[in-house]
Amino acid sequence: MTRITVLLAAVLGAAMLSLFWGPEMGFLWRGLWSGEGPAALTLRVIRGPRVAAGLGVGAVLGLSGALFQMLFRNPLAAPDLMGFTSGAGLAIVAAISLGLALPLPLVSAAGGLLAALLVAALSRHRHRPTPPLTLVLVGLGVGFTTSALGTFLMTRLPVQEAAEAQRWLTGSLAARGWDHVAQVWAIGIGLTLAAAAQMRPLAALELGPDLAAGLGIRAGRARAALAATAVLLAAAGVAVAGPLPFVALMAAPLGARLVQARTAAGRLAAAATTGAGIVVLADLGARAALPGIQLPVGVATGLLGAPYLLWLLAQEMERGDL
Repeated sequence: MTRITVLLAAVLGAAMLSLFWGPEMGFLWRGLWSGEGPAALTLRVIRGPRVAAGLGVGAVLGLSGALFQMLFRNPLAAPDLMGFTSGAGLAIVAAISLGLALPLPLVSAAGGLLAALLVAALSRHRHRPTPPLTLVLVGLGVGFTTSALGTFLMTRLPVQEAAEAQRWLTGSLAARGWDHVAQVWAIGIGLTLAAAAQMRPLAALELGPDLAAGLGIRAGRARAALAATAVLLAAAGVAVAGPLPFVALMAAPLGARLVQARTAAGRLAAAATTGAGIVVLADLGARAALPGIQLPVGVATGLLGAPYLLWLLAQEMERGDL
């Protein structure tokens, strides 16, 4: 059995644990087999969509983070640190505040792409290629700005709309339905196929732009297409669960280490699987941490990811990359 198969089985086991966890575990298990009654209704309407949405959101965020880190050859390159997920979240908050009845995937995709274009414009250098670290640092500034704008917009909203906007900004899987599951999985599968079609340019760009050009790859065009795919993957997750922090940052390196992947396709598969596991386990931890209180999953991923980010920064400084 391959390592990626073991990892996939572990993630599915975590999903089953999240589905049935709680003092009512036996009650829910009987409901699964009977297919009727309150227990079966709970699984179909509340727990089932929540877990399935968490798997999809984690997978698209993990895949997005892996694409960015491979593309820029920097472990700090992730859509949340570079401001793309907060840009997508700001777009959703703005749509809520303006009363626009637009599809959330479309709104979040537009916000994420606009944030990406802003980062690219602000970090562009006229006479030499932009270093990846410059993109990350500019992205951090854009992310803080968009987060502040989102918070400001919430202060101008009525109480009910402000609560809805706060849910997006914090990151939550509560009250998700099968329509959310279909949305994130359909968009995620489509964008995964788009990423798979770009494996050759991605593998070449990992060698550097000069070698990629020597292999017949148009580096600028290929980098833009891959970055757009990664931004849209992150936006698909934000549209369902909000801008969950650090999932995209952690999934790729953890997945690669767990399965010891060497190829680009293997690392992307490991990142998607690991991202799904991180979100499902974080959601389980958020629900089980405090009896009677269900914390948003974004709080749990933030608590998990902050120490990892500090450790990663320490590693980069030791190597002299920061």
